[in-house]
Amino acid sequence: MTLATPPPLRPLDGEAGRAHDAADLDDVLEEARVAPVGIGRVAEATGLSVDALRWYEREGLLPLVGRSGDGRRRYGPAAVRFVRLVQALRRTGMPVADVRAFVQAGRGELATHPVRLALLEAQVTAIEQQMAQLRADLGVLTAKCDDYRGLIARGLDCEDEVGD
Repeated sequence: MTLATPPPLRPLDGEAGRAHDAADLDDVLEEARVAPVGIGRVAEATGLSVDALRWYEREGLLPLVGRSGDGRRRYGPAAVRFVRLVQALRRTGMPVADVRAFVQAGRGELATHPVRLALLEAQVTAIEQQMAQLRADLGVLTAKCDDYRGLIARGLDCEDEVGD
C-alpha cells in the first residue's frame, strides 16, 4: 500500500509574518475548552494548512476530531492537544507510519502506555542524535564564517591562505 504525501507545512503566518509559537496553539486550546473550534482556527494557530489537517485525519493521525451536526470538523481540547503532538512528531522527523502506530496503539488506556512510551522515547533519542549532529555542523559553519571574516579583513581572494 502506498501512502499519499502530506501537504507541505505552512511555516509562517501570512498576516503576522512570524513563525507560529506555542502561545498560538495555547490560545486555541483555551478557546476549545469553552467550545470546540473549527478547522480554520486550528490551521491558523498551527501553521498547518486546512488540507494538511484533513490529510492527517484521513491518514488516521488525528482520531479525536469531532463533527458538528452539519458535518463540520470540530476540535475540542483533546483534539487540539493531539494536533500539537502530531505536529511535533512530524516536525522532528517521525515517519507517518510511526505516528500512525502511536495513534493505533490505543486511546490512552493504561495497557497501551508502554507501547506509546517506547515510540516516544525512540523519537526523543533520534532528536538528541540530530541535535548533536546539528551542533557539530554549526561548529563547522561557524568556523567557515570565521575563515571568511579573516579573508575579508586581510583582503585575500583565496581561502587557501587560511590555515586549517
